[in-house]
Amino acid sequence: MLTLDYNSSFSTVTIAGLARQAIVIHMRPVFFALAAFAVAFAEPNWPQWRGSGAAGVSDEKKLPLEWGLEKNIAWKTEIPGRGVSSPVVWGEHLFLTTAIEGEKVEGVKPPVHKLEGTVFRHPDSRGADTKHKLVVLAIDRKSGKILWERTVYEGLVYDEYHNKGSYAAPTPVTDGKHVYFYFGTGGLYAFDFNGKLAWKHEMGKLGSIGMGPGTSPVLDGNHILLQCDQEDGEGSFLMAVDKRTGKTAWKTERKNGAAWATPLLHKDGKRSELIASGLETTIAYDPATGKELWRGPGLDGNAVPSSVMGHGMVYVNTGYPKKNTLAFKLGGNGEVKEVWSYKKGGAYITSPLLYGDYLYLSTDKGILTCLDAKTGDVKYENGRPTGPSTVISAMVAVDGKILLTNDEGDTYVIKAGPAFEILGKNSVGEAVQASLALANGSIYIRGAKHLFCIR
Repeated sequence: MLTLDYNSSFSTVTIAGLARQAIVIHMRPVFFALAAFAVAFAEPNWPQWRGSGAAGVSDEKKLPLEWGLEKNIAWKTEIPGRGVSSPVVWGEHLFLTTAIEGEKVEGVKPPVHKLEGTVFRHPDSRGADTKHKLVVLAIDRKSGKILWERTVYEGLVYDEYHNKGSYAAPTPVTDGKHVYFYFGTGGLYAFDFNGKLAWKHEMGKLGSIGMGPGTSPVLDGNHILLQCDQEDGEGSFLMAVDKRTGKTAWKTERKNGAAWATPLLHKDGKRSELIASGLETTIAYDPATGKELWRGPGLDGNAVPSSVMGHGMVYVNTGYPKKNTLAFKLGGNGEVKEVWSYKKGGAYITSPLLYGDYLYLSTDKGILTCLDAKTGDVKYENGRPTGPSTVISAMVAVDGKILLTNDEGDTYVIKAGPAFEILGKNSVGEAVQASLALANGSIYIRGAKHLFCIR
């Protein structure tokens, strides 16, 4: 039985009466990535989703934390098309993706999705009957000038995306020599910094239940790591692509249903682990081989928010259909259990933040919870900075402060620590869903129409 549940500003479809207690497809998968131990990083670049170490944490000390239409906006550059990927920064370059909608093609229908035998199509899915250009861009960090723009694909794209999302949802990753752009079923592409295509990797048809891509690529040595969970678990896999050649290094089958979270890479000098969250299970793999290392309970909800880690643990999180945060000890083997869990807070999409000793959770409305990361003890709940607006952009932290950005483009500056305190509010004057990038004394914000540099 299909029932429509329009919950706040997020339209969802709950499929009840199936083997799972509930399978809920939320408004769109986007932005979902990894995060690592929340410490200060000296590296001036922001090379992947949530920056160096994938933590969403910057060691900058002199970033402008006040801005507005007439204040501290060094430049803004119009970005064509539609995208919700975040910018990445290396040296003097920023990289970004976008999808430009073209003409409709009569008679084209979206693929048929089935969840445990039940045909399903989200009422807000779109795009299967429309040609798109998938575009990658390089932008000068200092001036905002577009240095080069390349169309990597033009035509119909397999499967749909949510009408508030985009085929350009995954954030690129760079090693300082090449940048790797991922569009889900639209392919994986490697470019040098001068805009020359090094290689492309065809991904085939990846079913996203009409929600579009979300997970971002992860770089580990010579491997680009991708989590490709599909539909109701049939055809799901984790894979490594050789960054030098674009060829498959390894591929491991998974049984997890559709997810949009980015896998989280942990390296401690002893053992590397790639943690993939999911509704059914949480599994750690060897990133060099794809071999399973340990597995624990799943989220019992959609795997969309990023995981974070620190204090010897990894924290996985969901906000729908149930709110659930689980802390697992890193370095395990075989079957494991969570160290602690918390059944409140969390969101459909926006990710938690680990900063120092505290784990911060945001709801879809931007209501904050602060937990002791080691024990799960509550420090505060119901911190309310944003009013009625929704929050999709992931939080970032800098200089003892948390930056939380809502869909209206308002960024709240919140004091980090066990007591909730709002320090300020800023706006770029247009909608924001992408997460902020912090590097080289600047904050980069992708809005609905422009890329902004706060300096």
